[in-house]
Amino acid sequence: MLKPSIFFRFLLRRFFGGIGIILLIICGIIYAITFVERLPSNPDTLSSLADAWVRLLEYIPMFLPLAVFMGTLLAMYNLTKSSEGIIISGAGLSPYQIARPFLFGAALVGIFATTVINPYFVRISSENITDQKLQLVDNAIWIREEADNHFLTMTAKNMKSNKSDLIFLNTKIFIQDKQFKLLQRIETDSVTLSQNGLSSNKATIWDTNGNSKTTKWQLKTKITPQTILDRYLQPDQISFWDLPRFIEKMRAINVPVRNHLVQFWTLLFLPLTMIAMTTLGIAFSQTRQRRNFNFGLKFSLGIITCFLMYFLINTFNALGTTGALPPILAIIAPPIIIIAGAGAFIEHFDTI
Repeated sequence: MLKPSIFFRFLLRRFFGGIGIILLIICGIIYAITFVERLPSNPDTLSSLADAWVRLLEYIPMFLPLAVFMGTLLAMYNLTKSSEGIIISGAGLSPYQIARPFLFGAALVGIFATTVINPYFVRISSENITDQKLQLVDNAIWIREEADNHFLTMTAKNMKSNKSDLIFLNTKIFIQDKQFKLLQRIETDSVTLSQNGLSSNKATIWDTNGNSKTTKWQLKTKITPQTILDRYLQPDQISFWDLPRFIEKMRAINVPVRNHLVQFWTLLFLPLTMIAMTTLGIAFSQTRQRRNFNFGLKFSLGIITCFLMYFLINTFNALGTTGALPPILAIIAPPIIIIAGAGAFIEHFDTI
């Protein structure tokens, strides 16, 4: 009789093997397409490869549940094809006992994606922050600061990072006194925000009389690059480990945090989502056929169902984002529905 530990490790290896093959295929296709797509916008091949790698990490949350489902289905098919699944079932083991290593492996995949891949993606993507990764108003970046003796309002059409500084492009800056009288208007193609404030090597400055001059310009401000990122970064640009502190800080200044809560609960319950997709894969792989097992049909139906589940998850996420449902309920409801439905099917199949 097989020892539980040996049996557990055997099925766990098969599970990770199936997921590994699927991930290798999906990642290879996405990486190749992204590399070709980014090649014209980068100065050299290495830069394109690095850019494609960042984009690949960005796509992982989208295709990881599908990869786990397909990997589970492939692993179960290989067990059936090699008659190992038949031997395991003949030994008196139920589908639930067979599923335990798969569910454990799925939870590990979710935990690794949340605690390692997400922070790594945020760290490397933050090295090249652009306006595409910010929440904009009217397709522009707006910054406002109240100082001791003036108000500063700045709008920019684009932004990029340069080490620890932020560079704003196509920028207009308005400086007003406490009575909101316009003191200066500054227009520049590029202005740099550092820890010391704002500065530009060439700016056109208009005074209260309408006179203009082009010169170097700088102004000390309380604004820093980090405060800008904290205010404008989209939820998926913040590490899982930093989200709780960030949400607390945003609540303190009365900034809406519903999207950030949805992102946090999504990452926190990602292992549950992986378990749900694995349960769905096990349900679809149930068969009593020892030969001529129609894997193609099962695989096709499973993919269609998986996309329906993906639509269900996105629908609940949208409900959580808009406030129609509490964020935590919007995140945990879909995997629970999937687990309940797939578990009921497995139970029905096992008792036939």
